[in-house]
Amino acid sequence: MNTDVAPRPGGWQQTWRLVAAAALGIPFWVSTSAALPRGCAADTCSWLVTGDPLVALGCLTVLLWRQRFPLAVAMAVAVAAGVSTLAIGAALLALCSISTRRRPVEIGVVALVYVAASQLALVLYPIKTPPGSLPLQLALPALSAGIAAAMGVAIGARRVEVRSLRERAESAEREQAARAEQARALERNRIAREMHDVLAHRISLVAMQAGVLDHRGDLPTEDNRMLIRGIAEGSHQALEELRDVLGVLRADPGRPEPPQPSLDRVPELVADARSSGLDVTLTTTVTGKPSDVMGRTCYRVIQEGLTNAAKHAPGTRVHITVEGTPGNELYASIHNSPATGPTTTQPPASGFGLLGLAERITLADGELNHHPTPGGGYVLTAQLPWPNHDHDHDHEKRS
Repeated sequence: MNTDVAPRPGGWQQTWRLVAAAALGIPFWVSTSAALPRGCAADTCSWLVTGDPLVALGCLTVLLWRQRFPLAVAMAVAVAAGVSTLAIGAALLALCSISTRRRPVEIGVVALVYVAASQLALVLYPIKTPPGSLPLQLALPALSAGIAAAMGVAIGARRVEVRSLRERAESAEREQAARAEQARALERNRIAREMHDVLAHRISLVAMQAGVLDHRGDLPTEDNRMLIRGIAEGSHQALEELRDVLGVLRADPGRPEPPQPSLDRVPELVADARSSGLDVTLTTTVTGKPSDVMGRTCYRVIQEGLTNAAKHAPGTRVHITVEGTPGNELYASIHNSPATGPTTTQPPASGFGLLGLAERITLADGELNHHPTPGGGYVLTAQLPWPNHDHDHDHEKRS
């Protein structure tokens, strides 16, 4: 931190400082005039009345540059104070100003020059002093210089403290802004994942049904009606789910979000896929009820597996396996056979599917795997740790 650069005073602050310095020199000038013997030399009286004020005026003018040339101005004014008692106030202001830099060598040099120059007044003005008064003559200038230097050091320390507090406040504001921006980015990513999870599955099923209608012109009327009804219902459900997601953005901050699908809604997901034409089987051997986070994550894994099967393997057979026990893990597997139906034009990939799943699984300390199978199919598996909280709670009660 640079403590040498002091804030440049404004016009009013500059004016009252110079006025205070001029006023401070008046008592020294009056006391010197009173101490002069009657009938002093004409040149001495003339200097006291004309030269002394002119030098003081020059010193006050030079003080305007004390921020740019602090050491040179302080030295010049300290020397000039030896021949002008009215300039003593300006010298003390210059010493106080340079002391705000808190450099002991500079403060000591300027103070020493000021004390030494103050003895010139005894030569310039024939003031009678009692014998042995030299220590007192040195003590008074040294005391005034010490007070000015102490005030300057205190002011400099206060400026550094204020500057440090201001920089810390600005740093805290920048950090808060960065955290807010990070939170907004995370929220945008979360909304993007939710919209993908909500829409990709529905739109893929709709696209698959539309592809069947396009490639199968020999379907009976009842099958055509069923496919058209499935397209209409899937589109309607996609719009409703999209409205729910967007409603979260428009809702009040204190309003709770609608409940998210969990493991208990997997049969509904499978039923929707079957009604859209997918051949899906579900095997579930789950004992106990997993947490909401685990259930929601497992639901999204199965949803993504069905979505990918509908998009990339039309006419495939999909087998879903969900098993798990508390204290072990929750395991989900979605395996589809090779595609047997015609390839249809699919919606563009969003890039949030497997990447979003990987992030969800990582946050749950789980493991995600997906790869083609030797027979031309594809398998997607997820393993989520399932801690046995009930067992731990019973153990704590027994202990």
